[in-house]
Amino acid sequence: MSLFLIAIIFLISKIIERVINSQAQTEGDRYNLLRIIRFLALISSLIVVASFMFQNLYAAAVSFGLISLVLGFALQAPIASFIAWVYLVFRRTYLVGDRVQIKSFRGDVIEIGYLDTTILECSGDYLENDRKSGRIVRFPNSLVLKEEVINYSGPEIPFIWNETPLQVAFTSDLQFVEDCLLEACNEDFKQRYPHLSEAASQRWVAYVYFRINKFAWMEAVISYPVEPEDTTGRRNRILRRALPMLNAAPEKVKFPEGSLR
Repeated sequence: MSLFLIAIIFLISKIIERVINSQAQTEGDRYNLLRIIRFLALISSLIVVASFMFQNLYAAAVSFGLISLVLGFALQAPIASFIAWVYLVFRRTYLVGDRVQIKSFRGDVIEIGYLDTTILECSGDYLENDRKSGRIVRFPNSLVLKEEVINYSGPEIPFIWNETPLQVAFTSDLQFVEDCLLEACNEDFKQRYPHLSEAASQRWVAYVYFRINKFAWMEAVISYPVEPEDTTGRRNRILRRALPMLNAAPEKVKFPEGSLR
């Protein structure tokens, strides 16, 4: 009878999983729902087994309480990580697919387990950009209850702000430099995100500002929105568009050299 009930429980869980997979939900929400369904199926199966093994439910409850007390002292760290998993599911601090940073760990979340989180590291010890390093990092879920978590991703705010400085001489035509950088940035944005409406794109308007470099030349800084995983690629595309325009007008744009520094 217990095996029959357990089979029914897992059959129902599989049906629910198929329904969840067929719905148009985000990857992170779908992943969390599947984890919850599998956990509830496991707990329900354990309850069924315990109810058939112990005819006296009071004795079973007492035994379970004593065992839980002993395990609670022995397994404090795993229990804290499991509680943190419940917190992550309902608080949605980060989801699968998000780029996060916690302590010195930064990368894309690929798995949120009951006890630990797995991320695919970006940057790291061997890279000076935001590309994926290829290394896998795992840390206990309990870390989110102790440390601040920085989430670079999210459906509400898909972009972060990044900036790229370009060194120019003081004798350059600053208005021309600004126009070239903005044109290159805006064209790349329209080509990359043609589906964004005009109202939405107005929220992500790039701008240029100038500052004095500590080594005595000037910097034209283009600040622009970018998806967290595309920071290096977008910077390269902007420079490939902007530099030919700037180099085509040497009488207006002078790069620092010699006394022009």
